[in-house]
Amino acid sequence: MYEHKSEPLLPLKGFARRLLAHLLVGMALILGSLGIGVAGYHFLESLSWLDAILNASMILGGMGPVNTIRTPAGKIFASFYALFSGVVFLVIVGIIMVPIGHRLLHGLHLEKARSAGKG
Repeated sequence: MYEHKSEPLLPLKGFARRLLAHLLVGMALILGSLGIGVAGYHFLESLSWLDAILNASMILGGMGPVNTIRTPAGKIFASFYALFSGVVFLVIVGIIMVPIGHRLLHGLHLEKARSAGKG
């Protein structure tokens, strides 16, 4: 998927496509995770669809719940969803940062190889 350290750096246009692909994967994970949260709050806590999306968005964004959780099933779901959201946040940051980190490290490796070849 990524170029080997002996290969030249990916052109900027190809890098932009790679970054966009990673952003789209990150967005798909956000939407899927939001869907899980909305369904859980709607069906387990009997929140309206609007309140369910608000609660799920706030948890997924790290802000905390808006509505009071009243049912035992809703409390269990909210606790697992909060933990899940924290992990999803880290995974999405990783997915988006991988192409940037790879490009940086690949460029540094090429620089090192060039300077070693000149000396």
